[in-house]
Amino acid sequence: MQRDARALHVEEVAAAGDAARRASTRLVLEGLAADSRQQPDRALSQYERALQIDSGNAVAYLALARHHIEQRDAPRALAYLDHAQLLYESTQADSPRVSVHLLGLRGNALQLEGRMLEGDALLVQAARRAPDVWGDGFLSADELR
Repeated sequence: MQRDARALHVEEVAAAGDAARRASTRLVLEGLAADSRQQPDRALSQYERALQIDSGNAVAYLALARHHIEQRDAPRALAYLDHAQLLYESTQADSPRVSVHLLGLRGNALQLEGRMLEGDALLVQAARRAPDVWGDGFLSADELR
């Protein structure tokens, strides 16, 4: 699988931070693997454990937002997405590599809510910035991993 250098991949930040952050991020990676294997309950459990270990791990919130979009739960996805965005902004870690996912996931969630024009506009922006990841309008667990 080709990796788009303009989009964040959790594997790239797995070794960053203190021991709690690294453990939390490993659980996020396990959750993404479970989502890839069509094991949504297992994935959700791993994401929730990741937050128990490190409630400030923005990638856990990002993964949860992606998970809830896949489960067609827009309100939960938007709540987790808002939390991820606040964490990224508060740590000044919001980069184009992260913001492309924030745009695309928000676009997906808005579409689920029936707000097609708003969602489509965000997905077009995400696809322009990271076509290898967002060109199909969807962020798979493997693409985030």
